[in-house]
Amino acid sequence: MPDARIKNEKQYQALLEIGYSKEKAARIANTPDAGEKGGNAKPYDLWTKEELYQQARKVGIPGRSYMNKKNLIKSLRPN
Repeated sequence: MPDARIKNEKQYQALLEIGYSKEKAARIANTPDAGEKGGNAKPYDLWTKEELYQQARKVGIPGRSYMNKKNLIKSLRPN
């Protein structure tokens, strides 16, 4: 039965099947641009600290308000 809290159920299930945890799969599937293909974004190294912070906020990275730019990039890369 689909979970009403998951915005992109198809992507959520696919992520679970390849081994993502429920928490991480839900976080990814609930981002506003979940499931959209891109590849046009500039590398994190070129983002401002504020842009990195907002992205970290979107994906729900804990402790982001205490992070510097380097740590924000390090936390965002595996997401």
